[in-house]
Amino acid sequence: MNIRKIGSSNIDASVIGFGAWAIGGWMWGGTEEQSAINAIHTAFDNGVNLIDTAPMYGYGRSEEIISKAIKGKRQKIVLATKCGLVWDTADWPPGKGELHFYSDNDTIVKENKNTYRVYKYLRPESIRHEVEQSLKRLNTDYIDLLQTHWQESTTPLDDTIEELIHLKKVGKIRAIGCSNVNLEQLKTYIKSNQLDVAQERFSLLDQNIIKDGLLDTCEKSNVSIFAYSPLANGLLTGKLTPKREFGKGDLRNSNARFDPENIRNINKKLEQLKPIVQAHNLTIGQLVIAWTASKYNKMHVLCGMRNPKQAAENSKAGNITLANDEIKKIEETFAN
Repeated sequence: MNIRKIGSSNIDASVIGFGAWAIGGWMWGGTEEQSAINAIHTAFDNGVNLIDTAPMYGYGRSEEIISKAIKGKRQKIVLATKCGLVWDTADWPPGKGELHFYSDNDTIVKENKNTYRVYKYLRPESIRHEVEQSLKRLNTDYIDLLQTHWQESTTPLDDTIEELIHLKKVGKIRAIGCSNVNLEQLKTYIKSNQLDVAQERFSLLDQNIIKDGLLDTCEKSNVSIFAYSPLANGLLTGKLTPKREFGKGDLRNSNARFDPENIRNINKKLEQLKPIVQAHNLTIGQLVIAWTASKYNKMHVLCGMRNPKQAAENSKAGNITLANDEIKKIEETFAN
């Protein structure tokens, strides 16, 4: 497993990260706890020490499962979570920030009496509350990396950054990250000289971080990138068929990318990569992950792993080096 330093910190993390959204169950049709725990163990055994989660992933469920999985291994794990998405609960009714969406226990829905209101909210007092709740769920006394999950306009960004720096000074967190930012917001974080990570959607199908200048800015400032959805929610694995049906609450049910015709078109492109796959004895998914990691020497690729089989397969992409002509072929295939 290739290891890379996170930003300017002294934290060494595996190039492949365990993306823990799916194991929370929310928007993924539920979760099976023991399978998720076994997946984390398998990933760890294959060199993955980076785990990325968030309170919103199953309303804390993902963090709770991770806590059970890493018991006895905490010092060997780089634990990343987030703040900035809050929902109405009996002890914490925010009603502040920007209303982001309505949700039930399964997925995003239209408002009704059984829904949660989910807000983007990054006031200092809310960040402190979220961190304490995450520490309890994760059964730890520090978080290696705290990232702002989504940005919002009701809180001055400088106030948010000041609170993150304070949490770092008092030892609650070791490093600071942001997620889902525009270029202006990224530059504001970088001005603090404390930003180590920007987590953004990045894949062969999603390359806005290049077009919008985020990748270039991170490279110039020694900021790591955590790439989420590198396999486009499974679309880039080559394993989906046009007849695939997704379970209740699965986010792919309402995503046009997963229409039968588009799945068919993507699979045709993936088929053209078979010579490279065979040359390295890889799966399609492993090749796509390796391509993602190749785009920046401080890139970490967050892969969803819901069971041991997925964990073993995705982890093995962490020590693959692609030749320049192979990278060019992959990019040309998806440029059309």
